[in-house]
Amino acid sequence: MKKNILFFVLILSCFAFLASCGTLGKPKEKFTVSLRSPHVPIGEIETQFNAFLSFGSLKKDIVKVSYFPREDAVCLQYRRDLVTYHQFWSYSGRQSFITALEQYNTDYNARTLITKNRKTIRQYNTVEGYLYWQMYRFTVQAKANMKVEIGYQFRDNSPYFSIHQRETEYKEDMSRDNNRTSPAITMFYTRAQAAELAAIFDQASLQNALSSSTGVIEESDTDNY
Repeated sequence: MKKNILFFVLILSCFAFLASCGTLGKPKEKFTVSLRSPHVPIGEIETQFNAFLSFGSLKKDIVKVSYFPREDAVCLQYRRDLVTYHQFWSYSGRQSFITALEQYNTDYNARTLITKNRKTIRQYNTVEGYLYWQMYRFTVQAKANMKVEIGYQFRDNSPYFSIHQRETEYKEDMSRDNNRTSPAITMFYTRAQAAELAAIFDQASLQNALSSSTGVIEESDTDNY
């Protein structure tokens, strides 16, 4: 009798193990977005980038924001050094941004921000994003998953909430000549600028923009700049 019970328990354990292997073995789906998907223009925000050939100085610039409902992704479009970038944020990435900003504001008000430590660039989180980049319309349009670090940095004795887009690579199977590397780029936000972006990232805000929009840009075979 005891042998039968032990055998039965062993069989159940094997089934449980195989079931867990099937669950754990399933690869995590990558976050991707198509530039040709329907999207809704949201507006523009301001941010700062490192000034060209100027160590430590920042330059204010405009970022265009749009919402891609099919992939539930928000696109931040900007241009740096003749290259146009489309930086995509997933739902989980946007929630991490909002949570990180709340913690940053808490640290800011408590005056616990660290002034001299490069590691604060990833102080709050690192999330996965998706990136397109292209220099000219008829050049290779590169795309790849990339990591985005959320933290803060000081510039000219002032703190900025920061989004650090890490370097990523596009590799084409057909031709190595088309391989491209996107450099690391950091966006610096004042608290007011970051709050504006957080308000856009809010899911209810995006749904309101989608329902009230009269100009959804439908799927297209071409990508315009």
